[in-house]
Amino acid sequence: MSDLTKKTIIITGSTQGVGEACAIDAAKNGAAAIVITGRNQERGNAVCSEIKRLGCESIFVAAELDDVDQCRQIVAACDERFGRVDGLINAAADTNRGTIEETTVEFWDYQMNVNVRAPFVLTQECVRIMQREKIAGSIVNILSVAGFCGMDILCSYSTTKGALRTLTKNNANALRRHRIRVNGINLGWTDTPNEQVVQKSQGSPADWLVEAEKASPFGRLLKPEDVGRLTSYLLSDESGILTGSCIDYSQRVMGVFPPEDAVLL
Repeated sequence: MSDLTKKTIIITGSTQGVGEACAIDAAKNGAAAIVITGRNQERGNAVCSEIKRLGCESIFVAAELDDVDQCRQIVAACDERFGRVDGLINAAADTNRGTIEETTVEFWDYQMNVNVRAPFVLTQECVRIMQREKIAGSIVNILSVAGFCGMDILCSYSTTKGALRTLTKNNANALRRHRIRVNGINLGWTDTPNEQVVQKSQGSPADWLVEAEKASPFGRLLKPEDVGRLTSYLLSDESGILTGSCIDYSQRVMGVFPPEDAVLL
């Protein structure tokens, strides 16, 4: 287990899926307080209740991440309630799809704002508090293996994840003298509630998950709980001086050619 005792953590996109799993795992590992964020008040309250049941303080801050002021309000609410920030997980992302021909400028801008600008703003605000309180903090950005290229239907999404990976490394370098660590996780194909929605919207058969897991090298897709355990480690002191790393968490080894299981992103 990873020890997160006395740590206050902000997790975006934490009302479901990967973000929720990160929050639950952090609470199980002794976090003192967790700020849950998202757009769904009902789900946010439910996750907060579960966090509190595990003995951890929690508040929900509703926010639209394409709004800079609302991003800043997340961190301000954490500071007002808990007076510190030890960790940030940027787990929220817009995953809607489109090819180069289909993607509008308006959609491109929205996805860039949610997937890149929001993590930038949140990191900036958290870093100010970490420096003020002289906290050796940790920031984890949830990336994607799609950020290396991605399928043609992931034109803007892949671009946002590539940009966030570069931001991760740039911030890690800039903040190391303040003992603030920044790392990323390049997620492969993950079984999340949102993936269920995506598969249904593109007409996949009802048993798509069974067939996908049957074809996977390890017999299953990545699960949110897998990611939660890794983020807790990266937030904890157990991960030592690890910074600037973007960990490939996938059943596919990046760089292998030809990628015989390329569908297993």
